[in-house]
Amino acid sequence: MAGSTLEIKNLHVSIEGNQILKGVNLTIKGGEFHAVMGPNGTGKSTLASAIMGHPKFEITEGNVYLDGEDVLEMEVDERARAGLFLGMQYPSEISGVTTSDFLRSSINARREEGDEISLMKFIKEMDNALDFLEIDKNMAQRYLNEGFSGGEKKRNEILQLMLIKPEIAILDEIDSGLDIDALKVVSKGINKLRDDNFGCLIITHYQRLLNYITPDKVHVMMQGRVVKSGGPELAKRLEAEGYDWIKEELGIEDESLEQKA
Repeated sequence: MAGSTLEIKNLHVSIEGNQILKGVNLTIKGGEFHAVMGPNGTGKSTLASAIMGHPKFEITEGNVYLDGEDVLEMEVDERARAGLFLGMQYPSEISGVTTSDFLRSSINARREEGDEISLMKFIKEMDNALDFLEIDKNMAQRYLNEGFSGGEKKRNEILQLMLIKPEIAILDEIDSGLDIDALKVVSKGINKLRDDNFGCLIITHYQRLLNYITPDKVHVMMQGRVVKSGGPELAKRLEAEGYDWIKEELGIEDESLEQKA
């Protein structure tokens, strides 16, 4: 069975009338890891939030399809059940709901009625994932993200990713605030999922994450569009030289996006 395909076509997104995305085009297929990089304020996190249906973001033009189905016509929970996953830059705290209960409910939300995961199988899978990510098992009985450190929240996002097993994951700066040890563990969890049925869009500022998760493709966003794509070597050049060479190469002005023919 071939993996799913997420198609983003000419996506324009505004916030309170301000145009943030100005025609993003990307296709992520099962088995592919894509990285999106770019300076602050270029729309990277807006792209993630808009795909997942955050109400603050208004889609003014363009389409998003998951296996040919119109994602923009789905409610937020329908997008998750269809196989999309967002690893958030700032995970929310949910008081009164344990991490364990949240995970089991999320898994069952993607299964047919009558085919819910058994308690014993869930506990076994969760314990294995907790061990793999070097997470204290007591965390499963704590309220979701409540009182968690930044590193614990990010590991918890990857714990969710490993147990829910989405078709396409969007990871929004999953590396921010992590020390090198936590970064290695988080990367290990993401890499464990790598197969033909799992596609991943990784939004990051830094090459350091890509030292541990090798992307198939790297895309550079500037002023609301993807302006350049390449392989892993592109991220290494950005780390060494910054973004000015891209602006010069493509004739991108500071105030508006203008590309040479």
